[in-house]
Amino acid sequence: MCALGLEDRLVGISHSCDYPPSITQLPRLTSPRRNLDGLASAEIDAAVRAALREDGSVYAIDIDAIDALEPDLILTQGICDVCAVPESQVVHLSVGTEVLSLDAHDITAILQSIRDVGCATGAIAAADALVANMRRRIDTVRRRVADRPRPSVLALEWLDPPYVPGHWVPEMIAAAGGNLLAGTARRPSYRMEWPELQALHPDVVLIMPCGFNLKDAQREADRYDGELRALGGQIHFLDASAYFSRSGPRIVDGLEMLATTIATAPFAAA
Repeated sequence: MCALGLEDRLVGISHSCDYPPSITQLPRLTSPRRNLDGLASAEIDAAVRAALREDGSVYAIDIDAIDALEPDLILTQGICDVCAVPESQVVHLSVGTEVLSLDAHDITAILQSIRDVGCATGAIAAADALVANMRRRIDTVRRRVADRPRPSVLALEWLDPPYVPGHWVPEMIAAAGGNLLAGTARRPSYRMEWPELQALHPDVVLIMPCGFNLKDAQREADRYDGELRALGGQIHFLDASAYFSRSGPRIVDGLEMLATTIATAPFAAA
């Protein structure tokens, strides 16, 4: 919304909305059913499973506050029922209000989602311009890495238990010049075990826990220092929350960061 110049139309946000900083004073209309602040990944995993088992969902929606704001449009997502408020929960509670669900599983679909928001808000020209600019930047990265050696890359979207990436992240790594060793584009991330990961012998290890910022990713990695060192390869920490976990315009910033990061790998420089 903000990238399309529509910040002044926002009347409320979710508990995890934090960018741009100017929107963070808006009413927060969702909340996790368990307090996850400061928890390790294993503790978060256990809390999420407990919420699903005992409450039927990970998040609560303040439907009274939404009704009081009288929005014309609610934006939600259909990608993951764990990472964000699920589409089904929003549709069920939002009777009489238009709901647009963004269900992108690859880069092309992310660009289409931007156009969908543009169409729903009357910002079609702004959406087309934003998408065109993102495509130019993606193409520039692809050209820049085309003739480079491609180091092998292991990306971890969770550490306990370990998960390798899915959806658009494998595409991003490939476009940035990496040879991803585990993970499937356009499919959900999936679990692997530490011995399986150690057998891959990556040149580069990307630590990018879903929803974690850079500081949290580094703190979480410290808890698994032995397991990560046993993987071999050059370890890098990434701000997944800002540049990789969310299907929005900043994935292109993440792609540009990845291209620079992968270029520093010993294999790439050989």
